[in-house]
Amino acid sequence: MAAGKMMAAERGAWICFEDEAGHTLRPSKARTWAPRGRTPVIPVSGKGSGRISVAGLVCVKPGQRTRLLYRVKVHRPRKGERRSFAETDYAALLDAAHQYLKAPIVLIWDNLNTHVSVAMRELVANRDWLHVIQLPVYAPDLNPTEGVWSHLKRSLGNLAVTGVDHLAAVVKNRLKRIQYRPDLLTSFLTHTGLTLDPEPP
Repeated sequence: MAAGKMMAAERGAWICFEDEAGHTLRPSKARTWAPRGRTPVIPVSGKGSGRISVAGLVCVKPGQRTRLLYRVKVHRPRKGERRSFAETDYAALLDAAHQYLKAPIVLIWDNLNTHVSVAMRELVANRDWLHVIQLPVYAPDLNPTEGVWSHLKRSLGNLAVTGVDHLAAVVKNRLKRIQYRPDLLTSFLTHTGLTLDPEPP
């Protein structure tokens, strides 16, 4: 992380933490209220199937408000359809982030096979404004985007949706709410123990 902060400072870049999450039509369990003696029951339709994937970027830079950028992809149960983000999907997200932030990007993400594939390395090499730093093998506690997913999951607790398109619409709505709360996004970074302060000599 120290190398990333130094590089970002030298380039005037944003540090962007990336991560993915998946959601299905089955609602996650959460605490709720009900009259004494009545077990709360949430009806879930047995019709329909599919899932969605979300790729998110928590973007930080000294003197700027923390940003959340994301892409939602709907996966329907079609033969041969990919059930996750492809290298080109990540490239599209990063290109959009670069255009929006109007600055170079220091990207920090994990060692997912799609992140370290030959195709992804070629896509990164063709973008001179992009520098990638891999997180340690298993270090979700160092990625503030994990905080976004945790917050989102809690907001979806016990929610029964009518179909995959409904699920995608709800997830986008909840993520948009988070986008408008830079203080919340900053708290996710604080929770990792990482700071934007320069390292002492």
